Amino acid sequence: MLILLDEDLPRRLRRQFPGHQVRTVQQQGWGGVGNGELLRRAADAGFEILLTADQSLIYQQNVAGSAIGVVVLIARSNTLEDLLPLVPSVIDAIRDEKPGEVRRVGAP
Repeated sequence: MLILLDEDLPRRLRRQFPGHQVRTVQQQGWGGVGNGELLRRAADAGFEILLTADQSLIYQQNVAGSAIGVVVLIARSNTLEDLLPLVPSVIDAIRDEKPGEVRRVGAP
């Protein structure tokens, strides 16, 4: 599965998803791109999932009409240490994710 790691997440998180191809927004050259444009570019480039910590994205964008699924990580902070405990649940969410769906993983 081709996964895009949003710029609000630590780049080292990409190593936690073996068996998946994970690229960062920075690697794609899309740093600073707005959410709507980011979703469009990601879908056009063949990404299947956007991993993000941006909880407002789902209220600002019509993800339901998108060709990409979104998984929102909810943790105390965006540090790798706070995100690592979420990885098993993120892997489960990725496996079941469909285009246009949003899943939240972590504390409410």
